[in-house]
Amino acid sequence: MFRSLVWFIYFWLYQVSAIFRLKKVDRLLAENKIEERDALVAPEIQRWALNLLKVAGCKVTVVGEENLILDRPVLYVSNHQGNFDIPILLGHLPGSKGFIAKDSIEKMPLVNRWMKHSHCVFMNRDNLRQSAAAINEGIRYIKAGYSMVIFPEGTRSLDGHLLEFKPGALKLGTKAVAPIVPVTISGSINMMQKGSLAIRPSEILVTVHPAILPEGYAEMDTTALAELVKAKIESSL
Repeated sequence: MFRSLVWFIYFWLYQVSAIFRLKKVDRLLAENKIEERDALVAPEIQRWALNLLKVAGCKVTVVGEENLILDRPVLYVSNHQGNFDIPILLGHLPGSKGFIAKDSIEKMPLVNRWMKHSHCVFMNRDNLRQSAAAINEGIRYIKAGYSMVIFPEGTRSLDGHLLEFKPGALKLGTKAVAPIVPVTISGSINMMQKGSLAIRPSEILVTVHPAILPEGYAEMDTTALAELVKAKIESSL
């Protein structure tokens, strides 16, 4: 538990130490200096995520980096094994990217402001109307040039095996006419099991699969597309 204690202390100390940078980001947004705001936010969040992984004793290997698309926004679709999946993807996927996150995270002070600046969308999965509004907000962000990340299982897996995908989540990509990039995370379930705060050093493999381009899914319904994406993710588990 000593590692866990150190990790949680670092988690919040970093937030406190970054307050002045956060205020600068707030000011840039108020002045409508969006490009300057984005140029500060993405590297700040990536640095924080990588440091969180280092303190946790996490070693991440990424394969398939040649499949990354860097010249336009994409929808990353990933499996969800544990709490560390978000910092893993924040630290090892390029550029600015927002997440579809559960609304409880929005209550975390300081963290929630950074997430909003990085175009995260908070979703209440028990409220269908709010869920639909969250998906539409994510679509607007992709159309505005920001990549998004979604976990279509909707919750963390208890044993590492894939849960059923929610096809509606992929509307983020199809409605925005964006490439859909499947991503497989293997091993993060070992870092912090569901219901536990104990952090264990682990080796993580992140596999970036070839993108499914809009012309490749244009004739598919969301259920068929979800099954295709799920099969690609599952192939590397």
